[in-house]
Amino acid sequence: MFRTKRSGLVRRLWRSRAPVDGDGEAYTGTHGSGGCCMGKSTKVSKSNPGMEAELKSLTHSILKKIKEKQLEALLQAVESKGGARSPCLLLPSKVDSKLGQHTYSLPLLLYKVFRWPDLRHSSELKRLYCCESYGKINPELVCCNPHHMSRLCELESPPPPYSPYPMDFLKPPDSADALPTSTETGGIIYSAPGGLSDSQSHQEENSPWCVVAYWEEKTRVGRLYSVQEPSLDIFYDLPQGNGFCLGQLSSENKSQLVEKVRSKIGYGIQLTREQDGVWVYNRSCYPIFIKSATLDNPDSRTLLVHKVFPGFSIKAFDYEKAGSLQRPNDHEFSQQPRTDFTVQISFVKGWGQCYTRQFISSCPCWLEVIFSNR
Repeated sequence: MFRTKRSGLVRRLWRSRAPVDGDGEAYTGTHGSGGCCMGKSTKVSKSNPGMEAELKSLTHSILKKIKEKQLEALLQAVESKGGARSPCLLLPSKVDSKLGQHTYSLPLLLYKVFRWPDLRHSSELKRLYCCESYGKINPELVCCNPHHMSRLCELESPPPPYSPYPMDFLKPPDSADALPTSTETGGIIYSAPGGLSDSQSHQEENSPWCVVAYWEEKTRVGRLYSVQEPSLDIFYDLPQGNGFCLGQLSSENKSQLVEKVRSKIGYGIQLTREQDGVWVYNRSCYPIFIKSATLDNPDSRTLLVHKVFPGFSIKAFDYEKAGSLQRPNDHEFSQQPRTDFTVQISFVKGWGQCYTRQFISSCPCWLEVIFSNR
């Protein structure tokens, strides 16, 4: 008759588990046409009643062994879908559980229950920078917080042959920090490592490793955002993260499409500089689209636009690979100094060969991330 707080937390967690097909919407991602998109084609079928009962029994038995404060933190992460920053859930790493014919580690089982029902192996995952277990090997304990992990994107088929396209012009806002735009991509010409102010150019230790510009169609909105911390959240409304809040920028765009896409940015993305390059994690509930020189075959003559589904991470920029790129005949790269490297990211709507929008300047809401030399 009298229910404990622990049992209440366990019940709420089970109700907040990731749905499978027929049980609710499970957005695990599907390929687009033409080989220009990125994600995993996964069809999650509804579990049979016997398997569902077995999974429920197994999950409840695991959750009942977790400390109450840890259950509260896990519930916060699950119910907010990763929007609320939650602490690590450190649990024994060598505990395995059998579900049907398969044996899963404790972390993998919790990731399947609360995020990705189709998850098969830990090699499909990447730990986020915010996790205490990032870059650390602890033989006894590992973080099992499902929102401290992301799915890994994989490149698909080789890029198609080069196809030229016309010039596309954009305009930055009339402000003191407005910089000239490149003629092909509309990108900001930014000479590393300075470019923001005279004082910053003389303070090398405080120089940003990148700057971010937010655009709505052909117009840049707000000032450039310089990034010095290794990780940055780019989101729309407070309190959806710590970092670049797009909703606080003053925009005069009255387009219904722009307003609709703005409302879908939500938690946005997380931009992180790591040892092997710069990673982008899609924190939102909708796909994002990325174009980067280091994502494609170095022999290709044009860049593809890659689709990244919610919950997925992609290494959007590779410093080592970027430094070795040689595209002397590529108009897109000849418009910018060799020290400049740029990644373009659009929210919700894609552009390029697979989409009706041929240029990113036709996308309602998008970002330009300009990297300086390390």
